Amino acid sequence: MKKFTASITINAPAENIWKILTDAGGYPKWDLSMDHIEGKLALGETVKFLTKLSAQAFPVKVTAFEPNRKMVLTGGMPFGLFKSERTHTLTANNDGSTGFHTEEIFSGLLLPMFGRNIPDLTENFKNFAAALKKQAEKS
Repeated sequence: MKKFTASITINAPAENIWKILTDAGGYPKWDLSMDHIEGKLALGETVKFLTKLSAQAFPVKVTAFEPNRKMVLTGGMPFGLFKSERTHTLTANNDGSTGFHTEEIFSGLLLPMFGRNIPDLTENFKNFAAALKKQAEKS
C-alpha cells in the first residue's frame, strides 16, 4: 500500500467547500495542477482528470458521495490488480470552520510494479488543500 494525505482547516462552512469540490468545471480556476475534468462529480459517475502533471487522463468512478461530508474517487485495473482510492472528507467544526482531509491509497497485486513509478505526491496534496482553502475563503 502507498498512501498520500493532506489536512487543513478552512474558514468556511462545509456546504461552500462541497460546492467547490463537486464543480468539475471550476477546478482549473483554483487548482493550478488541473487542466480540466471530463464528466460530472456525482455518485456512480465516471470522470477523467486531466492534469498538467501528466499527459495521461485518469478515469475514476465516484464510489461514495455524501453531500457536505465525503466523496470517494476509485480507479485502477480490473480484479483489484491495481487500485487507487482518493477520499475527500469534510468535518464541520463548532467555530464555523471546516476540517478538510484528503488522502489517496494505492494498492493491489501489481502495486510493486506500478508503485515505483508513482512519485511522492505529498507536496501536490498539500498544494491542493491550500488552493481549496484559498478558493473557499474568498467565496
